[in-house]
Order: sequence, then C-alpha cells, then structure tokens
Amino acid sequence: MNVVRGDACAGGFGKYDLVYSNSLMEHLGGHARRQQFVDVVQESAPSWWIQTPYRYFPVEPHWIFPGFQFLPFRVRVMICQHWSTIHTPRIKDKAKATESVASVELISATEMRAYFPTSEIWFERLAGIPKSLVAVKTASAAAPHAESADSR
Repeated sequence: MNVVRGDACAGGFGKYDLVYSNSLMEHLGGHARRQQFVDVVQESAPSWWIQTPYRYFPVEPHWIFPGFQFLPFRVRVMICQHWSTIHTPRIKDKAKATESVASVELISATEMRAYFPTSEIWFERLAGIPKSLVAVKTASAAAPHAESADSR
C-alpha cells in the first residue's frame, strides 16, 4: 500500500480504483472547497465511498451536543468557551473557540446529491434516525443491503 499525503482538494494524486473518505467533507471550509474535493474524487477514481455526518441528525457529532448545529454561531462559540463536551474540551480563548466552531459545517442530503449527482446517496442510521450520508459510486451496481436516500 502506498500512503499519499496532501491537500484532498488540490488533486494531483494520480489514479486509483477507489476513493474512500470518512467524515472529512464537513471540515473542508465551505462550498468552494467541498466542490474542489468532489472534483478531485471524481477525477481520481471511477468508484468512491464518501461519508459525512448528516446535518439534521439531532445530536451534533463533533460536540455530542443536541441541536448544536442549529444554534446561532455566537452561541456555539460561547458553549465552546464555557463547557467541555464528551470529546471536545472547553476552549477558553474566544478566537480559538471561534475557529473550532467555524471548522465544522455539516451538510444536508440535498447538498450531498448536488455534489455527487452520479452517486447513490445512502443514509447511515442510528436507532432508525439518519445520522450520516454516504455517496457511493461503484463500477458495478451498489451494494444491495444499504438503504438508499434517493428513494425517499
């Protein structure tokens, strides 16, 4: 196996059979960077499996805080400054807390479909509730056991 390091949005990595990405898209820094990433994925391989947390899951997965992603930005920064959450320690410095909050931007199924129009979009579920989105494209038919978000 060859390990390749670099900016996933810049490309130039060569050609592969499969691109796999788990919980990266929400950290890329907005629509333009996400679109660059998608372009690199589609140029790099004929098949991919791209997963990202679902914006409308009731618990924000980075802070493990119910509804965190729906709060005003200023309130999210304040929460980061005053409380530790399950796996995100309290960040007293306002600039660092602001940077932390700004570093996560969850996306919807509609956005995922727009980024990957030739893919099947699956929901990963927890207790029956969609928690993550997966864009899947294979050279052959998609795996039959996954629930498709396209049929919703």
